Amino acid sequence: MGKLEKEFRKRKKRENIQKIILSSIAAVGLLSVAVLAPNALQALKFFGIEPRNKWQKYNFNHSIKRLKKHGLIIFEKTSRGIFARLTPKGEDRLRKFKLLGYKLKKPKKWDKKWRVLIFDIKEERKGTRDKIRFTLKRIGFLRLQDSVWVYPYDCEDLVILMKADLKIGKDLLYLIVDTIEGDNKIKKYFKLTT
Repeated sequence: MGKLEKEFRKRKKRENIQKIILSSIAAVGLLSVAVLAPNALQALKFFGIEPRNKWQKYNFNHSIKRLKKHGLIIFEKTSRGIFARLTPKGEDRLRKFKLLGYKLKKPKKWDKKWRVLIFDIKEERKGTRDKIRFTLKRIGFLRLQDSVWVYPYDCEDLVILMKADLKIGKDLLYLIVDTIEGDNKIKKYFKLTT
């Protein structure tokens, strides 16, 4: 395995641990620091990680410190103890993790409606435009034109997540349409039968 592959796997592993920690804190609201205590095997088991060696414990504890250092979590002292809480920045990071790993559910039967996404992002926000295109392509949308994409199934939750994550609001429109001219090629692309 090459140097780039090793670095990629290391970064992915770190992101997965951070995602687990952030998701757990978000699910509970506040998470007791007793659960996050350094070298606490229970903490790792709580997050679904079974430590096989001291390096896994180290990675976990280091991830918590990194999340705090980057302002993604804060620790609050209350009468019941010390708790970790997500910051707004941490909530944003968690949304990004969710967006990257987002999978659309495909129903058994197509409802014969097209979901069309149209966006108009100014040139100054070219990076945002590219993120939208990358996300839609990765999830399986078909590009009809540069800023017009189509999908045959409900994807409104994805659109809401993208709008919040990329702060694009009304610049991205979600349409549900009955007919698209020349949709036989689109049906073939999505392997749909009528």
